[in-house]
Amino acid sequence: MAKIKKTTNPATPNDWLEQYGDVLFRYAMIRIHNQMVAEDLVQETLLGAIQSQDSYRRQSSVRTWLIGIMKHKIIDFLRKTSRERPMNDVDVAELADANFDKHGNWQTDVKQWSNPELALQESQFWRIFYQCIEQLPPDMAQLFMLREVDGLAADDLCKTLNISTPNNVWVRLSRIRMRLRLCLENKWFAQNTHSSS
Repeated sequence: MAKIKKTTNPATPNDWLEQYGDVLFRYAMIRIHNQMVAEDLVQETLLGAIQSQDSYRRQSSVRTWLIGIMKHKIIDFLRKTSRERPMNDVDVAELADANFDKHGNWQTDVKQWSNPELALQESQFWRIFYQCIEQLPPDMAQLFMLREVDGLAADDLCKTLNISTPNNVWVRLSRIRMRLRLCLENKWFAQNTHSSS
């Protein structure tokens, strides 16, 4: 009896919107925080993919290839629309005073973080993490996602987001991390400490 050979044809361009539209939209939304822009970026990504489908070498999945195209569309969008503006941020000294003692030690007991692998495995943590990112001002969320998720270098971030120097990138990232830390402290670690005691 002859074996039936399965063919694994990737979806045709006609199927891309249905199969990958939601993934692309979520990817754009978490970086841009604007539904209309995210929808436009999905359309531009799919159009760009259709125009360059001959260059798709099938070394990655269609989904991965489309996300790669979207990354470039997002960076292009940010380059066109970003101009240096003051970050909508709480003063760093204010954040520091609220969280550190006079010796520079955390005022919060961080022993609860002693097993971060367990916390990261819980889907609820990621839901709260993304809620914290969504609560950031859009320019801060964009900077964080481009650096920490997409891995852009400081020089590229300066060009993309029109930030004057790499040092300013690091200062802004420090502020963003502080905000995320405070949000996670309040919404995740404090909740889990109370529920486990």
